[in-house]
Amino acid sequence: MKQFKIPSVPPTTNKCIRFPNDVIEGVEEAIKGKQCTFTAFVIEAVRVALDNLNEGNK
Repeated sequence: MKQFKIPSVPPTTNKCIRFPNDVIEGVEEAIKGKQCTFTAFVIEAVRVALDNLNEGNK
């Protein structure tokens, strides 16, 4: 059984970026009715993109 650990919130920095309107609409449609925020979706998407880039460089 996996041992429970109290999660810690990683340090964050506020970045102001501009998204094309169609991208915003696409993200909002994808998360509609889900327990997900716009920010959480974008962070996960960037993490996956970075992982994919790192895999491609190996």
